Formats: sequence, structure tokens, C-alpha cells
Amino acid sequence: MKVLTVNLGRPTPSAHSHATDGLTGIGKQPAAGPVPVTDPGPKGSGGSGLSGDAVCDLRHHGGTDQAVYAYAREELDAWEKELGRPLPNGAFGENLTTLGLTVSRARIGERWRIGDELVLEVTSGRIPCRTFAGHLGERGWVKRFTREGATGAYLRVIEPGTIRSGDPVEVVHVPDHDITAALEFRATTTERELLPSLLVAGDALHAETLRAARAYGAGRNPVS
Repeated sequence: MKVLTVNLGRPTPSAHSHATDGLTGIGKQPAAGPVPVTDPGPKGSGGSGLSGDAVCDLRHHGGTDQAVYAYAREELDAWEKELGRPLPNGAFGENLTTLGLTVSRARIGERWRIGDELVLEVTSGRIPCRTFAGHLGERGWVKRFTREGATGAYLRVIEPGTIRSGDPVEVVHVPDHDITAALEFRATTTERELLPSLLVAGDALHAETLRAARAYGAGRNPVS
């Protein structure tokens, strides 16, 4: 298991961006050298956990629970066949393109050591937005991505460190529940009745998902 590439995005104008300045960092390219990774701080003020990676819409993206986004090369390969077009590493706006990891089926709270220092923890799946759809230019992309459910995984930084393309990945902790990033995604999108089942993952959940699951379980309208 390894990181094929570490991908960084620069601010680029987009007609599909939610950011007030119309910029997006979703178009990511592999970095040539080592990249420091740290906790970026709370959502709304903190952006990407990767040094040099742009997060332009701080309202919807970035912050501690979405510090790093990973997507499996194997899932990109499957999308290449379905879409009939090449999808280079970073094509989905992922910071880490991995090989040998079942990223979408990783459990919430699962921890990965990457290289010698960095430890990351899975928090949630990725909900597609219009910026993602506009970036790919695929008709009906949000619905297609949601239906497939190969979400990749957002991660928080447990131990900061420096990583580079080719670094090995070791799964150092697997929780004893069965809540995966893909299941969390279904619960927060198309199958809201699953929200209470997520609570076994506890504080490892993305903070917004945890609030929504607690509210749903209490019979309140979940607001994330």
C-alpha cells in the first residue's frame, strides 16, 4: 500500500466555484517534492492540511475534519472505463492518490501512517458539489457519483509530518465497528435513516456528521 502521488491545487477561476472570489483549488497536480502536512484548524478559517494546497471555499471545504482528501487509483481506473477518458492522478481533486487501499471502504476512525511521521484518521466520505461537476464537465455528475458511492475519504491529521509521492501507507488502527466512509456518505445523502447507526463511530466522525446523527436520533431536524 502506498501513496502514488501527493497532489496540490492552485487558485484558479471557475464559473462553478462557490467561493465569493470565484476561485477553486480543485485542479490538483502531483507535487515534485516533499509536502508538510499539519492540522489546518477549524472549518471556516482553516483550509487544506497540505502546505501549498489551495482551498478557496472555506465555508464548504477544508478545516480539521477535511484536512486531507484521498482517492484510490483503482477507483479512478474504474471511472476511466465508465467515462471513456483518462483520469490522471489528482483528477478528482484528491490530495493523495493511493494504491492498494480500499479507501471508500475504510472505516471511520481508521488510522494510516504515511512515511515516517504522518498519521491520518478517516472522518467521512466526500459529498460531490457543483465545483466538482464543473471541473470534470460530465453531465449529471453529482447524481452519478452519488449513485456509485465510491466516495474516497476525508482525513484529519493526528500526527503531523512530511510526505512525498511513493511513500508507503500502513494501516495502524482499525476500529471495531463497521461504519465506513461509503456508509457515512449514504447516511448523509440518500439514506438519512441510517444516521443514528453512525453514532458507534463516536468522535471519530466528521463533527458535522456527528451533530446530524445525534439530532436525527433525538427526533430533531438534522442541521449540518
